[in-house]
Amino acid sequence: MKILLLDSNHPILKSGLEQLGHQCDEDFTSSKSVVETKINQYQGLVIRSRFNIDKQFIDCAKNLKFIARVGAGLENIDCAYADKKEIKLISAPEGNRNAVGEHALGMLLNLLNHLTKADREVRNGVWLRTENRGTELEGKTIGIIGYGNMGKSFAKKLSGFDVKVICYDILPNIGDAYASQVNLKTFFNESDIVSLHTPLTDLTLNMINAEFISKFKKPFYLINTARGKSVVTDDLVIALEKGQIIGACLDVLEYEKTSFESLFNIEMPTSLSYLVHSDKVILSPHIAGWTHESNYKLAKTIVDKIALNFNQ
Repeated sequence: MKILLLDSNHPILKSGLEQLGHQCDEDFTSSKSVVETKINQYQGLVIRSRFNIDKQFIDCAKNLKFIARVGAGLENIDCAYADKKEIKLISAPEGNRNAVGEHALGMLLNLLNHLTKADREVRNGVWLRTENRGTELEGKTIGIIGYGNMGKSFAKKLSGFDVKVICYDILPNIGDAYASQVNLKTFFNESDIVSLHTPLTDLTLNMINAEFISKFKKPFYLINTARGKSVVTDDLVIALEKGQIIGACLDVLEYEKTSFESLFNIEMPTSLSYLVHSDKVILSPHIAGWTHESNYKLAKTIVDKIALNFNQ
């Protein structure tokens, strides 16, 4: 097949596909409209997050057999229309699940122990011990929303701590040795820490809002390494101010561009400014699944799945 690669990835992606006998062309700079003029020449398309693959694009891709995304989510693809056109969709959540699990745990331990704040203070000659007294994970209940690849990875990382791990998911019977699946009432009643590991869908868009937050029996910590638009930032800030949410670890933000490539070229909303300046919040630039190791594993997973589906 002729395959068009729209984003730069680990070299194993191109070399692996070529070893399978496919012709790979790269185009990392052309506009979407330019790509639409030539996509009919290709049977395969590999993307990350450069632009949306919508109905118009798919209509131009008359010979496309698959679209592969080097990442976990497929929200930048019109999946329903691609399925109607019998185009196979391939993603690689297995490739960065370990990275996401480690990052979520690292952010949580940082926040609970005030490491970013304490580091900044010591570098500026400020030595505050009582003010930076930490909170231990032991005895806490961690609630995971979305128990797929990422949620399971985070739960496994927590197995070395003396904690209770519960999970909530729309799919039944997916709990395992690392997390007990519970209903929403139990989740709201027991969680001390909530970690979000869901794709962006109609169900999860703006899911963490004021109404959702108000249902928790106890104040809790929030971790989001999933998608920024699942959390309503204005409501998160109000909850932080009221103490409904004690602190937040945010690798993703509501204001991100679809391509995930920039944030601060916008006029900063008041709620974003609060997050940026709050010691209750730990931030990172959508890098939870973006390690050196996952860069390779994501690309290799795509190669393996294309081989499985098209080279047998």
